[in-house]
Amino acid sequence: MNNGYFDKFLMIDLSSGNSREAVVPDWLKASFVGGKGYGLKLLYDLTPPQCDPLAADNVLMFMTGPLTGTLAPSMRACVVTKSPLTGALLDSYFGGSFGPEIKYCGYDGIIITGRASEPVYLRVDDGRVEIRPARQLWGMNTLEVNHAIKGELQDDSVKIASIGPAGENMVSFALISCEYNRQAGRGGAGAVMGSKNLKAVALRGSKPVKVSNQSKFLEDVALAYRELRDSPDIQDMTLHGTASSVPFANETGVLPRRNYLDGTFAGAVEISDFGQNKHLWLRSDACTGCPIRCSKVGYLRSGRYRGTVSDIVEYETAALLGSNLEISDVKAVTHLAHLCDTLGLDCMSAGGVLGFAMEAAEKNLLPQQQVRGHEIKFGSVEAAESLLRAIALREDGPGSLLAGGVRRAAEKLGAQAKQFAVHIKGLETPAWGPRGATGIALSLMTADRGGCHQRGMPLGEDLGGAPWQGRQVDRLAVTGKAEIVIHKQNYLAALDTFVKCDFGAFGISPATYLKLYHSCTGQSLENEEGLQTLGARIWNMGRLYNLREGVDPAQDTLPPRFREPLPSGPCKGHRFTRDDLDTMLDEYYQLRGWTEKGLPAEETLKKLQLPDTKNKFSFS
Repeated sequence: MNNGYFDKFLMIDLSSGNSREAVVPDWLKASFVGGKGYGLKLLYDLTPPQCDPLAADNVLMFMTGPLTGTLAPSMRACVVTKSPLTGALLDSYFGGSFGPEIKYCGYDGIIITGRASEPVYLRVDDGRVEIRPARQLWGMNTLEVNHAIKGELQDDSVKIASIGPAGENMVSFALISCEYNRQAGRGGAGAVMGSKNLKAVALRGSKPVKVSNQSKFLEDVALAYRELRDSPDIQDMTLHGTASSVPFANETGVLPRRNYLDGTFAGAVEISDFGQNKHLWLRSDACTGCPIRCSKVGYLRSGRYRGTVSDIVEYETAALLGSNLEISDVKAVTHLAHLCDTLGLDCMSAGGVLGFAMEAAEKNLLPQQQVRGHEIKFGSVEAAESLLRAIALREDGPGSLLAGGVRRAAEKLGAQAKQFAVHIKGLETPAWGPRGATGIALSLMTADRGGCHQRGMPLGEDLGGAPWQGRQVDRLAVTGKAEIVIHKQNYLAALDTFVKCDFGAFGISPATYLKLYHSCTGQSLENEEGLQTLGARIWNMGRLYNLREGVDPAQDTLPPRFREPLPSGPCKGHRFTRDDLDTMLDEYYQLRGWTEKGLPAEETLKKLQLPDTKNKFSFS
């Protein structure tokens, strides 16, 4: 095909050991484009209502977009499944080289169902599929299994997605590690992979991705690269990565400290780009074909953790494993992040879980106050490391208690623990404390996969002074934020069908994304309003799925911690009342075209051609 697609899915049933190719129907491509769109529609169609996320009938999908594997700065892909952490939809994105390799194998996506009777891994070599034994790989960490499979296949070029011990033990926030050192981190996709006895997927392909209008596409790619090069935000990202957000968040009073009790941290500079550059970074690095180079190659050259090779410690990780735990030693934070990556744990949820455990211990709510001989307390690197290992292995005691995430742990510990259990819809929240920015609060409350930093947070408008439609934004106003959040949610959902790089969207204009899509696929969304319509369709598709799975709209809220006054910072004393939350949600629901109870109105669904009962994807 000369349109960015191969129009084929690879479908693999681990229960029977059978695999086959399925044609991507024209209606799916026309309405849902790729990536997130494909994934959510197929999740709705292929999973039975209320299915157990760890049961054989849950699907695990690796989905690409039409721009994946091309020269466009859009090299990412996503994992889509039902989350074992939240019970809601999960679309988790990753960079690196595994996503493009799906396309080079000749597929727009890989759909995995069933459960193998014993540990296996998949090998896909230009369309040839093997299910190979993986008993010898079970127990290996994510780096070890990558090395072992390449050795077994005698091919260092193969691209691998794998799980570590956390995924094998079905820890609810286990990740999938993708080639190389990129993770589908949030929501527990690694646990779904582990529940299927699937240790890894190894890909090697040689098929080129062809586009509709090559000369025009190359012009549009060149334009996108110029926009990235000329963007101050991208220039800063290349130099400092997301770690430079640590001082910014600290100055604006939204940096989590001590399980989100506060929004400022005295040791912020030490765990930021400044501290990392001094003790860790060697050079810049990038995902396959990416001009931004936001990543770093790092190596700890001295101290207790000497010899650790690490990527940049991203903002979310630096904050949640650093300031949130009262740890300011950047070498220790690097060590903890590296440990999460190798064990196969989502760093963000891990930081939230550890912060919760440390506060629970402080309040004498934990049945055991020690783990592996270390007292569980804020500031203890030894306790943090021991907890991570105990969680990944589901050891009796705190490890087993915390392996289900903050929400389940709090339910077991009782009402007092629920007051400081920081999660939304079961997903531990990101490192942007919402008490200092109401737009951030609204985006977290309404995010489709739970507390998420990738679902339309208006950081620039709330905290950076960026105007919205010509007006300045009051960071603490409880009205006027819904239109900003909805616009951003729709826009990002649309771009996640392509599948875009998160940071590329900081520099590439909507008009250029539309050009890239048109010259690649031959199809047109016409203008930015077309992107908004596509994004609204995807967003409402996700809402329908979550409602079907029993996610109550009452969960569109903030945890009790954020109803406590901020102790410090520029927004000292600010908190959210129930009336504040209701005011924001009422405005959001109205502008979304939803009922006052948070249900998509019939007129809205009709306008967006949802639910699409005529066209249903099936295994037959």
